[in-house]
Amino acid sequence: MQYEEKRPRQEAADHHVILEGRASLSVSGVEEVESFDENAIVMRTSLGTLVVRGEELHIEKLSLDGGDLRVEGMVDSLTYEDDGGPRAGFLARLFR
Repeated sequence: MQYEEKRPRQEAADHHVILEGRASLSVSGVEEVESFDENAIVMRTSLGTLVVRGEELHIEKLSLDGGDLRVEGMVDSLTYEDDGGPRAGFLARLFR
């Protein structure tokens, strides 16, 4: 008979993204803002790195204690990046 140790599963902090009319973005579960300017905001969240791209982006509210971020401006895209190591080149991805 095999013995399995039962450990409590650690849940990632709640992560929510709410985009209202491309002009207002609320994100929870933010651990760190890595970089920002008026065209892009890069943040590490409990579920990976999130990149927000747009125009005239401004951080209206940032609370790392609570993990909340609010952005105003024209949002063009939201992209999650893989945090799992170096990225493969085009040919490596093509021939997997």
